[in-house]
Amino acid sequence: VQLQASGGGLVQAGGSLRLSCAASGRTFSSYILGWFREAPGKEREFVAAITSSGGSTYYADSVKGRFTISRDNAKNLVNLQMNSSKPEDTAVYYCAAGLMYSGIRSPRRYDYWGQGTLVTVSS
Repeated sequence: VQLQASGGGLVQAGGSLRLSCAASGRTFSSYILGWFREAPGKEREFVAAITSSGGSTYYADSVKGRFTISRDNAKNLVNLQMNSSKPEDTAVYYCAAGLMYSGIRSPRRYDYWGQGTLVTVSS
């Protein structure tokens, strides 16, 4: 699976941004998909994940209620809708795919990664 993230940019605090991740590969619908972010000087952290069917979603406490992850298996896309953005959301955002049965919040459980897209939230 190859992943290509896009949609990053500059947004004012309180604004919205939509990140997308396009995937190649016929087995896209089999993978759990996740979004992670890495701020300068910090470790990569879990943001959100969605199961293969899209039936279950998971969020970090810091983004719950503000971000929404979704997927379209017919188009091989996973999206992250970011609302009510905060300056602390500033980071490089990565999409990832994995076939894990547990540890959905751990970046080590994901097998494939996109190249990252920069999100900057200004105060």
